[in-house]
Amino acid sequence: MTAEELSKIIVKGMQEKKASNIVVMDLRGVKNAFTDFFVICSGNSDTQIEAISDSVEEVTQNFKEKPWRNEGRQNNQWILMDYINVVAHIFLKEQREFYGLEELWGDAKFKKIDS
Repeated sequence: MTAEELSKIIVKGMQEKKASNIVVMDLRGVKNAFTDFFVICSGNSDTQIEAISDSVEEVTQNFKEKPWRNEGRQNNQWILMDYINVVAHIFLKEQREFYGLEELWGDAKFKKIDS
């Protein structure tokens, strides 16, 4: 499975739990990028953040993909799911604004996904 295909599957998992402001960032053309894609979304509560993460894990497992690393589940404000070539970031809205990943990786190609 390509990184681009995996990013689309991750988006579907996010959409299943009503994630908002989903953005796919293509980092393949960015110098020194450590992954091919970031998939970023927001949720309204720690419960929704956890549900989105569970959904992403479920849909990717259907394609025999597992995150290499999973961080942030203890507080559910920002969950990072690292699939090596694709990294999913699931944020509470306030945390997303604070960290500003979109601004940090401004050279990437952005694709906003309709919710």
